[in-house]
Amino acid sequence: MHPMKSLVLGVAALALTSTAALAEDLTVYTAGPANLIDDLAAGFKAKSGIEVGVFQATTGKVMARLEAEAANPVADIVISASMNTATKFSKKGLLMPYESANAATVPDFLKSKDWVVQGISALAIAWNPKSGTPRPEDWMDLTKPEYADLVTMPEPASSGSAYELLSALVSQETLGWGLFEKLAANKMIVPGANAEALNPVLQGAKAAVFGAVDYISFNKKAAGETIEVIFPKSGTVIAPRPMMILASTKHADAAKAFIDYVLSDEGQAMVAKTNLMPSRSDVGADRPLIADLKILDSDASADRAAVLARFAEITGAK
Repeated sequence: MHPMKSLVLGVAALALTSTAALAEDLTVYTAGPANLIDDLAAGFKAKSGIEVGVFQATTGKVMARLEAEAANPVADIVISASMNTATKFSKKGLLMPYESANAATVPDFLKSKDWVVQGISALAIAWNPKSGTPRPEDWMDLTKPEYADLVTMPEPASSGSAYELLSALVSQETLGWGLFEKLAANKMIVPGANAEALNPVLQGAKAAVFGAVDYISFNKKAAGETIEVIFPKSGTVIAPRPMMILASTKHADAAKAFIDYVLSDEGQAMVAKTNLMPSRSDVGADRPLIADLKILDSDASADRAAVLARFAEITGAK
């Protein structure tokens, strides 16, 4: 191990040890996956002796709870499935600045002075090899006659990641709204959020999901489902999951130690185990990583309401 890395990890270990003496409880609000936060909480307690209380829900429900508790904050740390949370909270001054020494190998675009990414998911085509359809290589393949009435897509109004994908693809000159017009003509359905789009493909009623959340599909495959995760050649979007310490925390030292732990070798191995991409570039995973993907940027300047309205008009999504 490089001497500097040994020093960094040693300092983090000392921080965890010293924090144990505080005997504080820590509260983390997080948007899934549930098994990840359970493992992280147990691992952190084993290292520090600090209990971690967890509220796990969708990002929308986490935000609603935070708003309801605004007068008397409960959470110390928030882990969101949306980068918008970190951006908005930072601008409002709701976050405590903290830059973990263990974030040294986290790429700059995945961290700032007051948030750092825990792990990353990406959107993909989830294809059922038993569907009798040819293996798709790119988004446009799903507009072919072989996929007529056999494609689903998560509803962008319900799924933030699906909206990011929609925004990115319609801004591409080679794809644009014409892609979705062709998908609609090919009878693609938009049944609901991510699970509602994936289930018909797992059941064999449909052949492919346009814009499946990769780690969920990888986990279904690991559980024995007939599914293949395909990252389109023309590119896709990633969905980083930012961790933030709230400025209102009364357990700052414990919160910092938890961030250190999630970014430690042990914590990032837990992230990789869930089939998310670790945020640290020096930690591997049994799946494609950021460097293996062509990443597209969503159009941050787009009028979200207008984009969703046009998508609904084209596809009939409600």
